[in-house]
Amino acid sequence: MAVGFTPHYTQDSSLYQLAPGEFLAACVHTVHSLGWKLSHISDAGLIAFTGRTMFKANQEVTIRIAGDLATIRSESTGSEMMDLGRNRKNVDQFTAALEEGISASTPEQWAEAYTELKPTLVPPDQDILNRPPATTSEKWGSFFSLFVPRQGYFVTPILVDINLAIFLLMALSGAGLFAPNTHVLLSWGANIRYLTLDGQWWRIITCCFIHIGLFHVLLNMYALIYIGVLLEPQLGRGRFAAAYVLTGITASLASLYWHANTVSAGASGAIFGMYGVFLALLTTHLIEKTRRKALLTSIGIFVGYNLLYGTGGTVDNAAHIGGLIGGLLCGYLFYPGLSQPDKPRLFYSGIVGAALLVVATSMIAFKKIPNDYGLYHQKMVSFERYEKSALAVFHMNSDSSKELWMSRLQDSGIYNWNQCIRVVDEANELGLTSNLKERNDALIRYCQLRILSYNYFYKKFQGAAGSGEDSVAYYNGLIKDLIDSLKN
Repeated sequence: MAVGFTPHYTQDSSLYQLAPGEFLAACVHTVHSLGWKLSHISDAGLIAFTGRTMFKANQEVTIRIAGDLATIRSESTGSEMMDLGRNRKNVDQFTAALEEGISASTPEQWAEAYTELKPTLVPPDQDILNRPPATTSEKWGSFFSLFVPRQGYFVTPILVDINLAIFLLMALSGAGLFAPNTHVLLSWGANIRYLTLDGQWWRIITCCFIHIGLFHVLLNMYALIYIGVLLEPQLGRGRFAAAYVLTGITASLASLYWHANTVSAGASGAIFGMYGVFLALLTTHLIEKTRRKALLTSIGIFVGYNLLYGTGGTVDNAAHIGGLIGGLLCGYLFYPGLSQPDKPRLFYSGIVGAALLVVATSMIAFKKIPNDYGLYHQKMVSFERYEKSALAVFHMNSDSSKELWMSRLQDSGIYNWNQCIRVVDEANELGLTSNLKERNDALIRYCQLRILSYNYFYKKFQGAAGSGEDSVAYYNGLIKDLIDSLKN
């Protein structure tokens, strides 16, 4: 399998003891016998195209004749990035047919064929086969064309450009190139259960356009281009765009379901969805039987390897699986419209059906997925509110009466610290990690120390305050140490 931006295969050949013109005539005969389309012919060689069918891209076959040697090259055209060995098969097929044709005729017959062919040859000054190789700037232009929308490859570059632009904006805003922190990712729209299920539903879409570092975005964009150039020409703009968004959503939902408190971001879930669409179509008759096995093997290896790699815990495998399942469903829903392109109604029904299925799944998921961390976040907001009210006692005027101070210490201070303890106790009933439960224990200890210090002040106003460890300095020292430990 050749993989690259322009997959190709090249092989040198002798002229089989024929003169260059005789060999050219034999090559033209071979192209016709294979049913290929002859595009260009000159004394320097020829260019032919193999033809195109569903999920079988057009390859360009070039034969260049120089001296007593010929170079046969088959190269993928358009935006194809994966040929599954097709270019090599083209060269092998051509070589075998050429040998058979040459052995079936004499050199004299090939010389006569060349004489008949000669008036149709392109003059040397107009021969594109005599043009110099592409310059560096031309090669770079070919590379950058991957990011420019065009017929048959329209949505993919737009999605790539959006992902890259968002990553660049994040980097310029201070997120960094390699490892943006959790706060930055969440501020840009990453997916996490306690926020997404708490009204910020749009994160299941925005997270598909946010990446965690340069290598993350580059790998995902290569994979997106890789599948996009293969699949978008077959699905069309509407189906491809819908599949990307819808499978991105199913990937996000799977991540929400599987991970209680993990930040999820990246296009890989949607990309796995596109591979799922492709796998679904590979199980139908839309693809030639002879091509199906090779494609299934190639795509299956890609999916299997990445899912296996995801078990290491460094990637969000739940999102990959969710996207893959969503892609399979989309592929089967798109199938009727793809198999009967003359019925526009089926085109819209496939997209609408997939969208309704994903929306319904999202609504169910938002109701059924537990959001203990969302509830915990709400508890902590309540904790902060009670804490603020308790600390406000010391904002009183210093010349307030002793009775007022004692009343505020008891009714506003100690009361609110006890409310803080109640809130943390309720939070401990949620399904939290051991780290958060340890933090909760520290918060309770913090509140208890505050109550002890407030009691000391209360006793002081009563004239019954003790000395030694029972002092403001002692409690403030313990509180400071505990606050510092919570910050670490």
